[in-house]
Amino acid sequence: MSKFVDTLRATGTGGRDKGFITGEPQAPLRRTWVEVHQTATELAGGLVAGGLRPGTAVAVLAADPAVIAPAVQAVWLAGGSVTMLHQPTPRTDLGEWAQDTLKVLGMIEAGLVLLGSPFDALSGVLDEHKITYRKLTDLTGGQPLTEPVPVEEDATALLQLTSGSTADPKAVRITHRNLMANMTAMIEASKFDFEADTMVSWLPLFHDMGMVGFLTLPMTFGIELVKVSPVEFLGGPLLWFDLISRYHGTVTAAPNFAYAIAGRRLSSVDDDNAYDLSRLRIALNGAEPIDAAAVKSFTDAGARFGMSPGCVLCAYGMAETTLGVAFAAPGDGLAVDVIDADELEADQRALPATDGKTRSFPLLGFPLPGLEIKIVDEHGQTRGDREVGLIMLRGEAVTPGYLTVNGPVSTQDADGWLDTGDEGYLINGQVVVCGRRKDVIIMGGRNIYPTDIERAATSVDGVRAGNAVAVRLDAGTRRERFAVALESNRANDPEAAKLIKDEVAARVMDAAGVRPYAVVVLPPGNLPKTPSGKLRRASAGEQVAKLLAKD
Repeated sequence: MSKFVDTLRATGTGGRDKGFITGEPQAPLRRTWVEVHQTATELAGGLVAGGLRPGTAVAVLAADPAVIAPAVQAVWLAGGSVTMLHQPTPRTDLGEWAQDTLKVLGMIEAGLVLLGSPFDALSGVLDEHKITYRKLTDLTGGQPLTEPVPVEEDATALLQLTSGSTADPKAVRITHRNLMANMTAMIEASKFDFEADTMVSWLPLFHDMGMVGFLTLPMTFGIELVKVSPVEFLGGPLLWFDLISRYHGTVTAAPNFAYAIAGRRLSSVDDDNAYDLSRLRIALNGAEPIDAAAVKSFTDAGARFGMSPGCVLCAYGMAETTLGVAFAAPGDGLAVDVIDADELEADQRALPATDGKTRSFPLLGFPLPGLEIKIVDEHGQTRGDREVGLIMLRGEAVTPGYLTVNGPVSTQDADGWLDTGDEGYLINGQVVVCGRRKDVIIMGGRNIYPTDIERAATSVDGVRAGNAVAVRLDAGTRRERFAVALESNRANDPEAAKLIKDEVAARVMDAAGVRPYAVVVLPPGNLPKTPSGKLRRASAGEQVAKLLAKD
């Protein structure tokens, strides 16, 4: 039996009073993890009675965290693996979404789909394609499963769909061993107190941070959790802090853009006593490149509500390690390495700046227990401290492979190392990430990271926070150029758009020393994004190239 399932079951039968709050703000409901487990055993009994075999890939499509939690636990108790299907947004083309979903189901060879509200309507599509499904409401009330179905440590626990830049889906295969190793390491690095900590999250459960960090981990170890959906957050971002205040939240997490939004919203609150954020000890930031200015605006705005600036925990993570790679120490807050820009761009060295142009990168902490990190050059040779290269990972939490539309693909070399595709460096063992290797813009022999360009662009008034992307044009040629695409509410006003273009070009020139070939201003909702909200850089590059070809 896997240690993960053993621990999950022990929490569900242990009698502790920690639990799971859902339904905020309209109809809050709290259930203990013991009650969640009891429902899960009923669902698992129905799955086994219905013929579910150990190792079956089970896809889950539901919106309510209160429904999802017992459903995924039931799959693990019944010996299956879980895949959380991406949910459509209000802007999603439902026809395209259905086709993408069918492609994913084929890729993972799903033996069963579990449907919950409001996605019951997909049953007709599944019937048409002869895909087996069960509605979660039909699985309750049966004979509970008294003993979990035995599975090995290297059996698949989770097939995590990635938020890649291509249209073809890919799933990271996370084993029971991977999952337990990474959750245990994150608990140790975060200094969790199972009795005192309360986690608060609005992150989507089809994303690794939401699914592993803010559902599976607290459900497995019995930590108090307040969970709402992204819809509630987007409908009123200040709900996030209301929940932290009312439930005495100590641990939360979000991507960088959410902290930028939160900083603006908190600063607009008139009442200094509106929230009590004094207990918040971890606000993890690591789902996308961390913007120091956004972090500072967040901590500055939160200070008058008792929030400590040290609560921001900068991190490095990816689905390929289940979730976490490196965490800064809790309480340390944001630490930034300021380096010589010329040395970085020309010689791939991250030397401390003395004068002239500089670049700043957050320190992302030390590798989690059980993970090794090394930096290598293009020939695979290990680089030294402050020498930039490709980040390689090895350890018990690292996935053995991907599932793709063309079949399984291994992720590790002969010595167990994973090529992350990220460029970065080490400082006395701490990790610094510069950017994705495939996204680096090379001009005049200089390596320019798009995040520097994008931060300059989003500093311009009228550019939507988190909605600017720098893309390569004529990549790999002697005439390589780049463009900036951004979203603005002023896109349809030609005069205002022209001012934004000029200002963005000037800010980028000041920040990076290079001028964009073009600046494209688009109305909100036009930049391609992953289901979890990250910009699709490759798709944006194709979009920009087509727009420029028309001009």
